Formats: sequence, C-alpha cells, structure tokens
Amino acid sequence: MPSVFTHAAVPLALWCASERGRVSTRLLGAGIAAAMLPDADVLAFALNVPYADAFGHRGASHSLLFAGVLAALALLLYRPLHAGRAQAAAFVFACALSHPLLDALTSGGLGVALWWPWSDTRLFAPWRPIRVSPFANAFFSARGLQTVLSELRWVWLPLALAVLGWRLIQYRSPAGSRIP
Repeated sequence: MPSVFTHAAVPLALWCASERGRVSTRLLGAGIAAAMLPDADVLAFALNVPYADAFGHRGASHSLLFAGVLAALALLLYRPLHAGRAQAAAFVFACALSHPLLDALTSGGLGVALWWPWSDTRLFAPWRPIRVSPFANAFFSARGLQTVLSELRWVWLPLALAVLGWRLIQYRSPAGSRIP
C-alpha cells in the first residue's frame, strides 16, 4: 500500500483543482477519510484473519462495492457535508476508489479485491511503480524513506503537476467561460 498519508493526495488534489469554495472543507474531510478508510482492514491481522481472505487486507474494503457504500453514506449526509447530493456521492466515491487503484500500483502484497463480492480475484495494475509501504514502526526506516520518495515521485508530483496545469487552463480561459 502507499502510506496512509499518500492516500490523502487524491482528495487534496481534487480540492485544489476545484474552484475556491466548490468543495467544502467538510466534504474534503469526508473524501480524505474515505480515501484512508479501506486500510482499516489491517485490524484483520490482529483478529487472525488471513491476508488472502475476503475480509483480510486489501479485500472487501478495497472494492468498488465498498466505495459505493461510502458514496451512499455521503449521499445521505450531503447537507452536513455542505454539498449537493450528486457532488457528495461522486466526490466520496472517487476518493474511496482512489485507494485500491493506488494500491494496485504498488510493488507488493497480493493485489486488491476490486470486484469483490462478484470475484475474489486480487488484481494488480500492469505497471507497478510505487514501492509498497512497510507497516507500523518499520515505516520509520530506510525502506520507509524509499517508500516516501517513491510516493512523491509517482503520486504527489504527478498530481501537483496535473492540478497546476488545470489551474493554468482555468486562469487562461476567457472570463465567464466554462471548460466543459
């Protein structure tokens, strides 16, 4: 997995790319929580649930269904999130889905159960440039530093460039016009 900090990169990038005030800070917080929540499944290790089990690490909580459940919850809570219904659901869904997609780009583990419960198959992306993050105390090690550098290169930097490019396009577009 990328580190828990890097899972916040996608919600932050979406927020930075949006027009000022378009994504409320509450919705941003919900998006960050949705992007990080799938890794709560590491508790399965303490419960002796095998890694490869549907409820093990990178299992059900890394699925489209799980992202959909979080989106449905955001849909119900759209008012406290200071968002429209569709905006709350779409933002939280995209943020939650970013988690397994980033995990699929890592160099370790068993893959992600993206299609659970329809399939127990664990998937990886064909290209896996992100170093897998070590757990807990091992994060503060040479391997942890290599992970952070990998995440900066393959996640944070591309997202920052995409946001800057998008903001430049918005800045250069004629006043009052909208880019479809």
